[in-house]
Amino acid sequence: MKTNKLTQPDKPSVLITGGASGLGLALAHEYAAQGYKICIADVQTSLGEQVALELNSRGTEAFFIKLDVTNDEDWVTVANVVFERWRSLDVLINNAGVASCGLIEDQSIDDWQWQLDINVMGVVRGCKAFVPMMKKRGQGHIVNVASMAGLLHMPTMSAYNVSKASVVALSETLLIELDNHNVGVTVVCPAFFKTNLTNTMRSAIPGIENTVNRWMSSSQITADDVAKSTFDAMFNGDFYVLTHRREKWLWWLKRMSPKALQVILKKAAKKQLKRAIDKATEKVAS
Repeated sequence: MKTNKLTQPDKPSVLITGGASGLGLALAHEYAAQGYKICIADVQTSLGEQVALELNSRGTEAFFIKLDVTNDEDWVTVANVVFERWRSLDVLINNAGVASCGLIEDQSIDDWQWQLDINVMGVVRGCKAFVPMMKKRGQGHIVNVASMAGLLHMPTMSAYNVSKASVVALSETLLIELDNHNVGVTVVCPAFFKTNLTNTMRSAIPGIENTVNRWMSSSQITADDVAKSTFDAMFNGDFYVLTHRREKWLWWLKRMSPKALQVILKKAAKKQLKRAIDKATEKVAS
């Protein structure tokens, strides 16, 4: 699926939420290497300022601004600062996100709300803050970082799955809605890769963080790979960024034969749940 291809000015600009660490940091380095001016927007002030200093030392125009993606006033401030500094924004990357894990009866409503506020409404707020600026200018690109969990829905991750599926749905909506305004949209749907997701992950399953870290560490795909694929997709006007071959095939199978995929996922889920129960039992016994 294609979106509007971005026509780059001499010194294009990008704002990256959650740009101080993880995939956001990899995206900052990728876009800096491509000649972009960078705005690092993050709640992590110290890390964000360090990243901006490092980029500036390498010849990239970069600055940090504190942003809580759930705070409307922060978004107004960020949009005003970007406009005053650059008069426009070429690319908005809604990257900030969090995760939780647990059975539906075990995940608290607070954990659901926490993820929806950051993963969904953070993206919505970002789009509302910068889409009017892009439409007025007649150019721009929105990159929304979702997850393969937005396309394939494994058990014990209901809140995360729902939040990332919402990001995909929003992105698909904006793809058509913004087409006549020359504003492109790309949605990024990676599977596991090494990042800092578990630093903030909430879990109702004992020891699951170690399992997730093991899955991420064993991945052949790195944050740098995802960042490069994201830039290439945006530059080429591609809508979906699907970085993992196996999960890409499973998504194809879901569309072609949903029942076949359900059989595969049910078998995988039984193994996953058994391992989780065994680990929890071992902990109690010890």
